[in-house]
Amino acid sequence: MKKSELKKILKPLVQECIKESLLEDGLISGIIAEVVKGVSAPQPIVEAPPKDIVAERMKANAFGKNQSNKLQEHRSKLMAAIGGNAYNGVDLFEGTTPAPAQAAPTAQASPLSGQDPSDAGVDIGSLFGSVGRNWNAHMNEIKERK
Repeated sequence: MKKSELKKILKPLVQECIKESLLEDGLISGIIAEVVKGVSAPQPIVEAPPKDIVAERMKANAFGKNQSNKLQEHRSKLMAAIGGNAYNGVDLFEGTTPAPAQAAPTAQASPLSGQDPSDAGVDIGSLFGSVGRNWNAHMNEIKERK
């Protein structure tokens, strides 16, 4: 028996069996009911409220009064050690000036915002001094090309 002959015999039988199972066994009504449920009453998607991550971290890292007191004592001991005879009496910050204060994040940026007002900058007074006599020759060449 060829494949095409078997197909001709089986195809009507399979179609009839599927129709019977869908209609008589109630499968089609169950499928329709499920589709109607999904179409008629869509459930809104509700997002979980955002967690306050910063507050959670602060709670997790919060120290009790006991630990806080211990930390303060430890810090004061370290500061006393640094200020005393540490570094063999050498002042590490001698001759330095404090860093400039940072601007507020909402302030408009300035090209000289990070510069010290007393900084003289770079002297450009003699920038064209050494090439001044040749400068006109270069400019004439450019004009002639145009």
